Amino acid sequence: MFSIGEFSRITGLSIKALRLYHQKEILIPHVIDASTGYRYYNHNNVETARVIKELRNMEFSLSDIHTIIQTDSNDNEIVAELIKHKQNLIKKIDDHSNIVKKLDLIIKNEKEAQMALQKENHEVEEKVVDSILIASIRYKGKYCDCGQAFGKIYRKMGRLASGKPFNLYYDAEYKEDDADIESCVPVSKAKESGGIVIRTLEGGKCISLIHQGPYDELGRSYEKIIAYAKEKGCKISIPSREIYIKGPGMILKGNPKKYITEIQIMIEDE
Repeated sequence: MFSIGEFSRITGLSIKALRLYHQKEILIPHVIDASTGYRYYNHNNVETARVIKELRNMEFSLSDIHTIIQTDSNDNEIVAELIKHKQNLIKKIDDHSNIVKKLDLIIKNEKEAQMALQKENHEVEEKVVDSILIASIRYKGKYCDCGQAFGKIYRKMGRLASGKPFNLYYDAEYKEDDADIESCVPVSKAKESGGIVIRTLEGGKCISLIHQGPYDELGRSYEKIIAYAKEKGCKISIPSREIYIKGPGMILKGNPKKYITEIQIMIEDE
C-alpha cells in the first residue's frame, strides 16, 4: 500500500485534491488507519485516479465523475453520461462563440471610433452611400425613445445585427414629443420578427458631417451641414440620418464628449 504522499507522487494528484476526492466519495482510500486517520492507497486506487484525471481533463464536474465512478462497469450508463457531457460542451462552445462575436463587435466599433477621433477637424463632405438591409421600428415619440427601440431590435436580431445603429428622421423640423422616427440596425440577412420591419434602405448621394460631442449639441453640426447645402444649392430630402458611431457603450456609458455621430442628409440628383 502507498501513503498519501507516495500516492500523490504516483498519480500526479495533490494531497489537497486527494482529500477533496475522499470527501466527495470519488476516490476512497483502501485503508484508513483508525488510530491516526492516515490514508493508504492500493493499485486499484491508482487506476481510479487515472480515470479521474482523464475525466477532469475533459472538464467533467466532480458530481458527474462521482456518477461515472459509481456506475462501475455499466457501459450503457457511462456512455449516457459521456453523451450528456458532450452535449453540454457543444452548448458551451456555442455560448462562447456568441460571446466572441459580441467582443469582436465591441472591439471593431471602438477601433473605428478611435480612428474618427483622430481627425481633429471634421468637415462637411459629399459622398455616396450604399443600399443596406435593415431591421427597423418606426414610431412617433421623443428622441430619447430610440434607446428602447434599438434594444428591442438587437434582442430580436441577435448576431444578425451587422452594423452601427442609426435613426431616420422624417420631420423637416424639431419636434418635442411626436417626432417621426425610424430606429434602424443593419442586418446580414432577413429574419421574421414581430414588430420589426426588415427592408432595404436605398442608398444615394448625401452630405455628411462627423459630429463629436453630446447629442444635445448636434444642432451646431446641423447648422453647418444645412449651410453647406444652401451654399452649394443642393436639394435635400428626408429622412435624414444619424449614425451612432460611438455613443453609450454596450458595457459602459462612456464620456458624452467623446460620442461620435455621423449626420447624413440625402440630396437629390439635379
